[in-house]
Amino acid sequence: MSRTDRTLAQGRPGTTDAPWRRAAAGANLLGADGRLDATIFEEITTLAVRTGAINLGQGFPDEDGPRIMSEAARDAIASGANQYAPGKGIPALREAIAAHQQRFYGLDLDPDNQVVVTTGATEAIAAALLALTGPGDEVLTFEPFYDSYGAVIGLSGATHTTSPLAAPDFHPDLEALEAAVSDRTRVILVNNPHNPMGSVFTRAELTRIVELANRHDAIIITDEVYEHLTFGVEHVPVATLPGAAERTLTISSAGKTFSFTGWKVGWISGPAELVAAVRTVKQFLSYSSGTPFQPAVAAGLALEQDFFSGIASSLQAKRDILAEGLRAAGLEVFLPEGTYFINVDAAPLGVTDATALAYRLPELVGVAAIPVPVFCHPEGAERTKSLLRFAFCKRTEVLEEAASRLAGLGERL
Repeated sequence: MSRTDRTLAQGRPGTTDAPWRRAAAGANLLGADGRLDATIFEEITTLAVRTGAINLGQGFPDEDGPRIMSEAARDAIASGANQYAPGKGIPALREAIAAHQQRFYGLDLDPDNQVVVTTGATEAIAAALLALTGPGDEVLTFEPFYDSYGAVIGLSGATHTTSPLAAPDFHPDLEALEAAVSDRTRVILVNNPHNPMGSVFTRAELTRIVELANRHDAIIITDEVYEHLTFGVEHVPVATLPGAAERTLTISSAGKTFSFTGWKVGWISGPAELVAAVRTVKQFLSYSSGTPFQPAVAAGLALEQDFFSGIASSLQAKRDILAEGLRAAGLEVFLPEGTYFINVDAAPLGVTDATALAYRLPELVGVAAIPVPVFCHPEGAERTKSLLRFAFCKRTEVLEEAASRLAGLGERL
């Protein structure tokens, strides 16, 4: 074994708190022996490929988004837009983002100083947390939480605190939230609509978050990538609430709204001084992002209202197809209010360990899913031990076949 391999496997003296180790621990990638484990996504995908299972583990669509956008990207490549874009994004896209926020939410942004284009929402989250938090700070998320949150919080050296989202609706427990926020809380990171649980927080719940942030002088970072994918409920951007705009950074991206996840074009917006701090870090991460895709995303943000309402209604129909198969399997189904994801409780089938079931599912019924405990700290993992998450952002015929296969799960256990 080389010295590098030994370092990664065991950590040499003085590296037990190395940044990579903090990031891995935050994302639940360290085994009990301190060695790096493969991600659950990699393992489940490998099983799905080996068994020929329908992979409903990772949340990416299996069909492309609007042709007007893909054609705009091809045109941009053909016309020579193939070198670095400005670090904060091309003017046309920053202006389109500002126009989108005004059009849908009534928010007024200066595209020159209050908007930065990033390499997906993932970079926006990383740049914001690395810019604004460090040792001695606390970053509060709701739990379960998207895995990159834990990784970047660990990388920053801040302490990751959580507030639970519990079945059946997975909405904030406001008393628990208040107990979790303190004067040490530097950032409250709000993922709404929420991945992995599919809940869409109410105006009253979000208002309470703002009140707590103001009381404790915390910054709010909101991950709103599923903003247009809600099912009969209102998405309320935190920045629109009284007392929020001056302390809120809003993140979104093109991937989920337009089904172009591989383009990795996201953005962050908010008060100029906070955006400047994020931009300072972002320029030393990727510096510049997807030049030919930026004008294409600008075109997408200008699409008519029918497009945005249509993607939500289409996705809702897909949700319902999968939900029917999951109910037929005897699982308790938690119908999501938004996002790509639906969660179930396997306990009615006598299953208490969803992680073990996730490894068996591809062989049992030819469908793959992700266990919810991987999105939690140990206490949260115990609380969600029997829960599984399925993605329904697939073609209708794929979901119909998956639903048919899942309906026989109870008989095969």
